[in-house]
Amino acid sequence: MDLFSRSWTALRTAVAELPDEDFARPSGCTGWLVRDLVCHLVIDAQDVLITLVTPASAEPTHDAVTYWNVTDTPPAGDDPLDALTVRLAAAYEEPRLLKFHLDDIGSAAGRAAGLAEPGLRVGTQEMVLTVEHYLSAYVLEWTLHHLDLIAHLPAAAQPPAEGLARSRAMLEEIAGAAFPAAWSDQDALRVGTGRRTPTDAERAELGPLAGRLPLVLG
Repeated sequence: MDLFSRSWTALRTAVAELPDEDFARPSGCTGWLVRDLVCHLVIDAQDVLITLVTPASAEPTHDAVTYWNVTDTPPAGDDPLDALTVRLAAAYEEPRLLKFHLDDIGSAAGRAAGLAEPGLRVGTQEMVLTVEHYLSAYVLEWTLHHLDLIAHLPAAAQPPAEGLARSRAMLEEIAGAAFPAAWSDQDALRVGTGRRTPTDAERAELGPLAGRLPLVLG
């Protein structure tokens, strides 16, 4: 749960430090500008708050790894919810308003996560998880979106190293195989989730795993 806090704080700090002009640059999410991604993070923070106050009495049905719905089709950016996010992001007009909203609701989500009991069961998307596993799943969410945020912003701060390592471990568990040991965590996550196409040499290093990529997480 501490790693959730560190990953989320680092991501929100990276957004807060962006100059206004960077909000109009492309992000690592297909079809989304940086401002669209930040708007999505506001929605993510709302989801965290809602889930943490939605207790469940049933036994857990999922954990931090099985929480993810995995497909092999990368998003095209034309999904109705994606399109709504773009329109909502544009409505903010000024980056400072979007920054303020993310800081406001994002800070609240962070506080709620810190106060939650790890063993409490919560319900979301017709799943039941413990708070600990739910927040662990979001370490992967925050880390991937941090990479998306800085995809075309080389001067921006990287995600925390421990979040990258934990996210790689979760992705390898989802894949049922390890990525090449020589690969950085960033490369494993980007290639593994379809955020970057592997080179021919990388595809050879992946071996049989190459045929099962990308792992598109939803």
